[in-house]
Amino acid sequence: MIYLPAHVLGIHAVGDVTINDYRKALLPLLKEQVRRNHKINFVLVLEANIKNFNAGAWCGNIEMGLKYFLRWNKLAIVSDQKDARSFSDLFKYILPGKYRGYALEDIDEAIKWVSEK
Repeated sequence: MIYLPAHVLGIHAVGDVTINDYRKALLPLLKEQVRRNHKINFVLVLEANIKNFNAGAWCGNIEMGLKYFLRWNKLAIVSDQKDARSFSDLFKYILPGKYRGYALEDIDEAIKWVSEK
């Protein structure tokens, strides 16, 4: 188990990921994170194959990004899939904030970076 500071939100995605997963699991957490901290520092540990993200899940990414448009501070995507880590680079062109991709073996570094104020 990995412990995160109170100002950092983390999700570990495994298996198939759907829009309902986002809505039921992540949206309430993001809402609470914004209420408590006003900004979002987020670590996504992705051990689900990004090919297993259905179209709705990708729309969920966009939906959340826009819903909290000005709240994103730092986002780290941690995955052994290069395409998933590169996905974080797209965010810098769409949303304010800082984004980085990390390999699974570098999860401690990702958490350290996201946790820095």
